[in-house]
Amino acid sequence: MPVAELDRRFYAMLVDQLLGGLVLALAVVVARLLDGWIARMVVLGGAALLVLTAYAVALGTTGRTPGKALCRVRVLAEGTSRPIGIGHAFVRTLLVALGGLPTFGFGLATLALTAVSDPGGLRRGWHDRVAGSVVFDSRPVAAPVAPTPDVRQPMVNLTAARLVPAPEGPTASTGRPSPLPPPDRTAVRAARPPVRWRVTVDSGESVLIEGLALVGRVPAPRAGEQVRHLLPLSSRDMTVSKTHAALEVVEGVLVVTDRGSTNGSVLIRQGVSRELAKGRPATLLDGDRIRFGDRECTVSRET
Repeated sequence: MPVAELDRRFYAMLVDQLLGGLVLALAVVVARLLDGWIARMVVLGGAALLVLTAYAVALGTTGRTPGKALCRVRVLAEGTSRPIGIGHAFVRTLLVALGGLPTFGFGLATLALTAVSDPGGLRRGWHDRVAGSVVFDSRPVAAPVAPTPDVRQPMVNLTAARLVPAPEGPTASTGRPSPLPPPDRTAVRAARPPVRWRVTVDSGESVLIEGLALVGRVPAPRAGEQVRHLLPLSSRDMTVSKTHAALEVVEGVLVVTDRGSTNGSVLIRQGVSRELAKGRPATLLDGDRIRFGDRECTVSRET
């Protein structure tokens, strides 16, 4: 996934700040109805802690908050495709919240400046470096379709074919030489070796795809769906959905379709990662890798 632009990151943060501000505003209204400054501080502090915890849990487990989900950005651990965890997410959320305090925008400007000047080119602000996170653009990108091989048909010299004499041997009815029998196209197609596709899981297990295959923690077919393979994938952080994706060979080509999973599916081709659009099949090539949550599969073509 590409690194997210700063403007969309700013809009995502603005949405989160507004939602958090609404909760705190409601807490202020409730606090004003109470007697005693201790009770008021408890209500205000509890509301602030509730907002920080809710954002940290969402960010640490899924990489998204309401604002980031709306603006299609996702926070993941550096060098991986996994969320940063609740502890790191809490620290990151706290730093962003402190930067958003009424300081004439100085705090947020400082975070933005550190992101722009990131020497690694990943636009990591100071809060990202502390939390070990990178903000990615999670908008789905359709995987490129495999090019159709240019199979040129051999040229046939019709003039020379007409000059070839028919085989000798009169037929029983006409006494004339019998013509050459037409070629058996079925036999020609059968002579070509079929293309077979194998999927190997990161645990070492592999399966030869000979029909519809479902991948997930507890994959289950839809009503009336004929499934040949069920590939259960255990997930330590529960980032693999119950029925995460489907694999199927269509006219000799292996395609993968994300079944609306919670954390999405990522296609890795020659080191470039692309998130698959949910519900849209994508063509796979020999050597491609597919990441389903915290699990990964490798595609190989066999002939």
